[in-house]
Formats: sequence, structure tokens, C-alpha cells
Amino acid sequence: MKPTITHVSAILLIALLLACNDIKESSKVSEKERTQVEMVTNYGTMQIELYDETPLHRDNFLNLAKNKAYDSLLFHRVINTFMIQAGDPDSKKATSTDTLGDGDAPYLVQAEFNDSLFHKKGVLAAARDNNPERASSAMQFYIVQGKVFNDSLLNLAEERINKMKAARYFEMKPIKIALLDSLENAMSMGDFEKYNDFGNRIWEMAKVEKDFAPYTIPAYQRDVYKTIGGTPHLDQNYTVYGEVISGLEVIDSIAKAPTSPLDRPLKDVRILEVNVIE
Repeated sequence: MKPTITHVSAILLIALLLACNDIKESSKVSEKERTQVEMVTNYGTMQIELYDETPLHRDNFLNLAKNKAYDSLLFHRVINTFMIQAGDPDSKKATSTDTLGDGDAPYLVQAEFNDSLFHKKGVLAAARDNNPERASSAMQFYIVQGKVFNDSLLNLAEERINKMKAARYFEMKPIKIALLDSLENAMSMGDFEKYNDFGNRIWEMAKVEKDFAPYTIPAYQRDVYKTIGGTPHLDQNYTVYGEVISGLEVIDSIAKAPTSPLDRPLKDVRILEVNVIE
């Protein structure tokens, strides 16, 4: 017997429902594909999801975690309303008087910038030195605490991002190299008034260059910074490669720890272990 129109409609409806279920199931599988790690500290446990959009950093972090490279290391740099930093291998057996922050593995990880990944509260990002490629430290990372911003502060953060972008833009243009040298020298001398002056001049010059594209903080990211908070001025300059999905309160607890003038906690804040969640 041939199916009637009613039968056909019913069959199509069932097929559509099954397809929707398949899409939902596929979505669930896709969500589960992101690898997660558990970071156990003496201040509590954080569950961290690693981004697939930054595979070099994801795989590097997983390799270090599986080989227990992070176990027993300290959060050696803690700044309240900014971030908490760890990953210096020298911190494992450091005394209370040791200066930390220079230890690392003997390689760098290529920068992986993605406009959709930004410095909202809880993100995991790679520390780095001032290398021109902005390549990341092999081991050292930070987790953002940050603060809540309003539009005026976000405008200032956006301008700060563009000043750094302008400096990078002129790095390969010899005619401007003297100004960049002055900028770098002012920073090394700690003369922040001159540093800001040179930064402003470089930014004004970049604005009139036809091939310079200023950065604008997307509206949805502004909304996050105005509600959850974060550190927007770091966007487009440091690689973000994961986020804390459970245990945000641990970040706040660590960030409130009393610190020395070098931002090291007076009482050790230690990573007990990092476990990959299979």
C-alpha cells in the first residue's frame, strides 16, 4: 500500500525529529571533545578546559601535565585583580628568599592568537618574554582574575592594545626605528612618562597609515568584561588557550594571598598535581 500524504507527513516529521536528536547528540559529543585537566592546589581545585583553537599550546600543556612537570610548582607571581602566575620549574624546591620567574623549559611555543579568545576572568594564558614573535613560554602560564570594567576603562584598554599594535607595525619600517628605540629605552629606564609620550606619538602616526587596521574590542566581549571582568589590555598580545570552568573561587582565594614586593606569596601557594581528565 502506498503511503498517503498524512503518512508521508508523519514520516517526514519523525525523520526531522531524529535528525534534530542526531544534531543534539553530535553537539554534545563536540562539547565533550575539548580536553579538560584538574589542577589541585593547596587552596583548592580548579577544572580547566583547553581550547582546540590553540592546538600547539593545548598539546604542549597536556604533554607537560602527563609528565608531571607542573606537580609541586608554586604560583610564584600573584597580583590581586590581575592574575596568578605559575610554571617556573625552579619554584619546585625554592626557598622563601629565592627570586623566581626566570625558569622554563628550553623551547618556545609559537603564538596562536584568535580574535574569539580573550582575557575574561578564568582564562588560562601563556606567559612570555619580549621576543618579537610573541612566542610563548614553554611552561609558565597565568590564570586571569582581573576586574569588572566600564566603557570608559574599556576604551582606555582598547587604546593601549592599539599602541602596542602600532609599535609592532613600525618595527619593520627603518624610518621609524629611532622612535621605537626611544620607546624601548624609556621602558627599560622605568620612565613611564616618556614611555607614554612615545607610545602616543607612535599611535598617532599609525592612525594615518593606510594599511594599519586599529583593533576594536567586539561588543560581546565588552559585555563580558562589564559583567564577569578580566584583563582586556592583554588581548591580541598573549596567547589564551583555556579557561577555568569550575573553581573560579580558588583564583580569588589565591589572588588575595599576602605577597612580597616582588609579588610572590608570603605563604607558598603550590600546585599539588595536574591531572588530565580522560
